[in-house]
Amino acid sequence: MGKKLKFFFDKKGDVLDIAIGKPKEAISREIGNDVIIRIDPKTKEIVGFTILNFEKRFEHMARSETLPITATFGQTEELEAEG
Repeated sequence: MGKKLKFFFDKKGDVLDIAIGKPKEAISREIGNDVIIRIDPKTKEIVGFTILNFEKRFEHMARSETLPITATFGQTEELEAEG
């Protein structure tokens, strides 16, 4: 089964933080465009990422933006059972 994403938005700081799976020790690295990834120093896996100035990016909804992040999505067992 895949890891769950946990979202936290700090409205005052305009920061969206997304954790992948359970919290763990990580090294942060800015990859550009106000996007920071967190990497597990042992496995080198990405365990989360942060997007700075999140709401500001979408002040003008006609504008779209591409972030340098790739994700794989699947369906959870709960949703499969309902369908």
